Amino acid sequence: MGVIEEMTCIYNHLHGYVSDETREICRRFEELFEQGLPPGPDTDWRVYGHWAQLKLGLGPEGGHEHDERALRLIHSVAERDIDWTLMDARLLVHRAGELVHRGHTRYEEIYRLPFAVARRFGFQERRELLGWLAEPSRRSGSRTQQVWQARSEQAREALAGRLQELLTEPPGHGPAGVVRNMIWECDDFARLLAEEYGPRLAAPEALPLLRHWNTARSAKPSARWIRTAETLLTADTVALLREILTRLVAHRERRVRHMVDGEHVWTETVFLHERTIVPVRGMIWTCEVTEERWVTSLLGDIALTCGTGSNGMGSTCRSEKLANAAVGVLARRGGLEAIVPLARVQAKTRARSVLAAVARTLDAVAEQAGLTREQLLDRTVPAFGLGPDGVREERIGDHRVRLCADGPALRFVNAAGKALKSAPQAVRKDPVLAELRITLKELRQALAAERFRLEQALIKERTWHWREVVEFFLDHPVTGRYARTLIWRLPQGSAGIPVRTDDGWELSDPRGHRVRPDPGTRVGLWHPIHASAEEVRVWRDHLLEHGIRQPYKQAFREVYLLTPAEERTGTFSNRFAGHVLRYGQAKTLLNQRGWTGLSIGHWDYECGGDQGAAVRELSGWRARWGMHVVSSPEGDGWDTASLCAGERITFHRAEDAPGRHDEGHRGDVPLTEVPPLVLSEVLRDADLAVGVTSVGLGERATGGHEDYWHSYGFGELTETARTRRDVLTRLLPRLRIADRTELTDRFLRVRGDLRTYRIHLGSGNILMEPNDAYLCIVPGGDRAAQAVFLPFEEDGGMLSVILSKAFLLADDTSITDPSITRQLVP
Repeated sequence: MGVIEEMTCIYNHLHGYVSDETREICRRFEELFEQGLPPGPDTDWRVYGHWAQLKLGLGPEGGHEHDERALRLIHSVAERDIDWTLMDARLLVHRAGELVHRGHTRYEEIYRLPFAVARRFGFQERRELLGWLAEPSRRSGSRTQQVWQARSEQAREALAGRLQELLTEPPGHGPAGVVRNMIWECDDFARLLAEEYGPRLAAPEALPLLRHWNTARSAKPSARWIRTAETLLTADTVALLREILTRLVAHRERRVRHMVDGEHVWTETVFLHERTIVPVRGMIWTCEVTEERWVTSLLGDIALTCGTGSNGMGSTCRSEKLANAAVGVLARRGGLEAIVPLARVQAKTRARSVLAAVARTLDAVAEQAGLTREQLLDRTVPAFGLGPDGVREERIGDHRVRLCADGPALRFVNAAGKALKSAPQAVRKDPVLAELRITLKELRQALAAERFRLEQALIKERTWHWREVVEFFLDHPVTGRYARTLIWRLPQGSAGIPVRTDDGWELSDPRGHRVRPDPGTRVGLWHPIHASAEEVRVWRDHLLEHGIRQPYKQAFREVYLLTPAEERTGTFSNRFAGHVLRYGQAKTLLNQRGWTGLSIGHWDYECGGDQGAAVRELSGWRARWGMHVVSSPEGDGWDTASLCAGERITFHRAEDAPGRHDEGHRGDVPLTEVPPLVLSEVLRDADLAVGVTSVGLGERATGGHEDYWHSYGFGELTETARTRRDVLTRLLPRLRIADRTELTDRFLRVRGDLRTYRIHLGSGNILMEPNDAYLCIVPGGDRAAQAVFLPFEEDGGMLSVILSKAFLLADDTSITDPSITRQLVP
């Protein structure tokens, strides 16, 4: 029996695929070897080398008694100049590792050939080949796995000198080589550290700190680790730390195509390699003892970047380890200033471990203060030094700089009192301006968090004592910017918008009736689900008449009541079933709205990898929106799906809800038992997802979805689109194009000079009269449309797109874009 056949019996996975031709060649090598003869002049030395390595196999018991002839054979092959490929090297290293796992103990001989082959490649390739052997392994897994790990550790210790010599770049490679020797170069960020920051990181004052950062391998730092970091910090390394972590915030994942021997082998999405995460985590830990103004805000940015997926959202993390490291440092630094960045992370991320860490921190701080988590957030919104009017003014020389919550923005005034468009040269390098710019960034983040928090308070029907509303909302220069435009509801049902008087706050309704609640009266935010159609109409007219812009849709909020069809289906809603959505966009939007669990794609079809559900918990209820893949695996490259279709929406009480992976719809609660507000908000999220991500939007769909594109793009209006129509009913008479527009049941009809156009109020798609030809226009930034007052700050989205198209088409003779004009010819 030859070595190939013998090794197939014992280690059938060691040699990979072997063709019949190669087997025959190896049999000839075996015969010549047994006869003590050399292989011959026409030898394929690469095949000969693989065969020679297999001769080291000693059977399943391993050991060290190798045939001396086999050892001489390995020596001769290792010394020969053979044109090895990277694939050869991978296979040789893999076999050597398997031999060690099986008990072979002549480590120098086992790795002699793999080391000789690895030397032919650059240092990065060597690290990819031998990195697993150079890294200490942790004992885990089954008993067999632990034995294998122990043997690998023994081999690593025996070969440590050879490995270091193979993997360490020489001094001639400069500072970048010094950095690469420690952190390697496994991703773009590591490359940035070596090439751009190498001279500073390798400098004598920073190199010990870099070495220390590269020991951050545990989940959290020890007190000794932190003390060491503190002693190594200098003013220069603090500045360097800030620069690098700021670059981390801007860093994004990218798709990496792995090529072996000139062929594409596999593709993966890389944010940071595990080796890069270690020193970066050390940098984050060091922020715990960095007493600088920028630290808290930057840690919040890091937690957001690393704790979310692509597009800043998602149930997955770019790096869960780094997100948790940043949250951990914020928690250990403590103080009320950490609450705002933690609240931002809580609002954006959907990764369970990160959310749990944030919740623990907020709960701990709240408990110390004797408050609930929500009450703590109410009381800790920073004021940023703003006055009651939302403005903070600083003097820099002869100029005044105003930090304004309205915008928010920095505004500049010269000595003569004239407003300037930008920062004058005289103040640009002043440290006061630098500090104000940092504050402006924090103010923007706080406003975004407050807008989200106030909308969640509406959805969850939170209530407060009136004195709390006045102190923490209406009188607050940040939260008050939003709270003063919202409609607040009293227990008896009356509602009003806050109005400041000489001696306090009152609530005023659209008819001018005012009431001053008692300080102890419980009040909440008004939701149209609890109001009559007439009351909603009056409030909508009031907002437009008085130019009141709300931070999100409150008066103009869509309401979803139970339909006769849903009463018939009983336990599920098919209202948004069958809609074809762009999967990535839909998942991101739903994650942003608090939905989790959606992960479908072209994998594991037998176990339902192409089917799943988005799940949201709200006020003690859990909603489940089923979805499945509808795009072709070939078109998507057998990867994440590009298109999905919605299915039914069902509800459970949270304590009775099935697990994340339960199939079917057992125990679905009748929709009549679901609280109307919960039902409405869940269906509103689904409608928003459809309205933003449907393939019925924009250019004509292909791939078998043409019928859906036409039915959605020009069909009946959803609740969101009907609300859009209601807004347009009130807005159009105020616009300069009013005499050229007309609202029909589903379209905004616009009369141009060349054609008449019908813009669908749901999709924004356009048909041209008289032949209903489709007109494709990529949404632009029409200034006239941007100047139109909308009664809510929440992204105007499709309403802004429709208005932009209407202004453009009303003046169609002025259109110069050839991609549009050529479509206007009848």
